[in-house]
Amino acid sequence: MRSGFMLRDSIGMIIASVALSGCGTTKMTDSPRAATEMLLTSQAIDYAVGQLDFCPLAEQTVYLDTSQLGNDLVDRGYLISSIRQQLLAHGALLQEERANAVFVVELRVGALGTDRHSMMIGTPAITLPSVVPGIPTNIPEIALVKKSDQRGVAKIAVFAYNRLTGRAVWQSGTVESSSQIKDTWVFGAGPFTRGTIRKRPELAGEPLPDITDPAELFGHKDKPMTHLPTAEQSFPNHDLPPPPKPLPNSIQALGGTAIVIDRVLLR
Repeated sequence: MRSGFMLRDSIGMIIASVALSGCGTTKMTDSPRAATEMLLTSQAIDYAVGQLDFCPLAEQTVYLDTSQLGNDLVDRGYLISSIRQQLLAHGALLQEERANAVFVVELRVGALGTDRHSMMIGTPAITLPSVVPGIPTNIPEIALVKKSDQRGVAKIAVFAYNRLTGRAVWQSGTVESSSQIKDTWVFGAGPFTRGTIRKRPELAGEPLPDITDPAELFGHKDKPMTHLPTAEQSFPNHDLPPPPKPLPNSIQALGGTAIVIDRVLLR
């Protein structure tokens, strides 16, 4: 009788353990482009666009012409949006239709992408002739110091002209900028990472603590809950009435070049 109870309890424990046991899996995927590459190119765009001064076009109706940008250009949408934002920030009145603008701003890109170079002090991986037939002899890489640098580069140019007269109004000249990230390994330890897209040096993806701050050194410093934008800006004149539309070329031809103002046409 006792052995029957023991057998029944054992079977019950086995069934319970099977019912309660389980496992979970997490599917991990990578984006087509590495996040580091995207940060490098977008930061290079930010630096380049930030050097453009569109103040001569303030309070003027402007159409942004992006026809010179290829559809396969890396981060094309981010670049166009950044230029539009810079125009608005300097007071330009953006128009979605070319015919509604007096001035046309044309954008071109000379370079936008990343490059990389690396250096190693040590012995590279070597494959020697096999001593035993069919079994190759490989010597792994032995690096005392290894460094890999990656850089994002942007070169853009912008110019503006009067759509009605075809005369040049303003040009930026060529504007170049770059961003970078540097990875270093010392005796196999690393990577130690620093660069313009990192707020502070990192080791294997983790920020290195500030040795001058004991609270941070021992991990007791509170971390911010959110990351707020660092360049917030408001525009109080957003509720002003829209500008008048420019006169068509047919009316212009009656008396020469037209100047669009709030009064009668000047000749």
